[in-house]
Amino acid sequence: MTFPLRAGLAAALSLAAAPALAHAVLAVTQASPNQTYRGVVQIGHGCDGKATTGLTVTIPDGVIAAKPMPKAGWELSTEKGAYARAYPSYHGTVSEGVKTITWKGGSLPDDFYDEFVFQARLTDAVAPGGTVYFPVRQDCDGTVVDWREVPAAGQSARDLKTPAPGVRIVAAAAAAPAAPASVKAGDLTIEAPWIRATPGGAKVAGGYLQVTNTGKEPDRLVAASIPLAGRGEVHQMAMDKGVAKMAPVEAGLVIKPGETVVLKPGGYHLMFMDLTGPVKAGEPIEGTLTFARAGTVAVRFAVGAIGASAPEAGGGHQHH
Repeated sequence: MTFPLRAGLAAALSLAAAPALAHAVLAVTQASPNQTYRGVVQIGHGCDGKATTGLTVTIPDGVIAAKPMPKAGWELSTEKGAYARAYPSYHGTVSEGVKTITWKGGSLPDDFYDEFVFQARLTDAVAPGGTVYFPVRQDCDGTVVDWREVPAAGQSARDLKTPAPGVRIVAAAAAAPAAPASVKAGDLTIEAPWIRATPGGAKVAGGYLQVTNTGKEPDRLVAASIPLAGRGEVHQMAMDKGVAKMAPVEAGLVIKPGETVVLKPGGYHLMFMDLTGPVKAGEPIEGTLTFARAGTVAVRFAVGAIGASAPEAGGGHQHH
């Protein structure tokens, strides 16, 4: 079954209030792309008076890294499968993960209420203006109700007998100006990662940061990634007879013991290529840096203005 994710397919869909007799709804009904979503499935009724004994949540395309919360008195299981495509994550690129989550073996009487919780990450495949649906199967002592109907364009969820719980996708609010926190990765300390904003239609963006090696062994910065880019490389810009020339650093940028290396406009820098959309000033971007020794490290890039020499907006909490 295909779930509408892109704004072009689901711009007309907005999340309507669930029918009064709906058995499965989501407590959090609004979220943004490239953010972690905490799914709370609320069960307020059984099936025709029968107690709920099992619940299965299907994770739709465009949602990755799903993890369920164990529930006392219930047996928890998951099924994994391939994603529609590979997605960048905090620990590199992922192409498969949890596709269904099932709680079973408990008993929730018809006149009681309970919640079943999971966490997942919404990717850039889910666009503002659309709705992402999480089908829910409710088992009740031999009776099954599948909450998986999706409204057609212009149709209300109220018109459906068994509507799937939905999450309306909205644009992320711009972060307040702040300097990104430093990130520790083994002997490395990464500070002030940021990216220049790009005009519409641009296919490349420059990234910058500072990294210090406090260890006794050298390391090398070999790659970088953000969801909007097809690939990220370390480049060097230098002047040759008055002409600025740029080339990739083939073996990676060496960070010697006790050394601080600064990637900045006009020198060493990250080059994000094959962009699928604009990098917007003031809207931080989750990404990764890959080192030969320290491995792949999750960072949050602040986004400065087009042509900026330093980040003027963005920042936020780093994922260690």
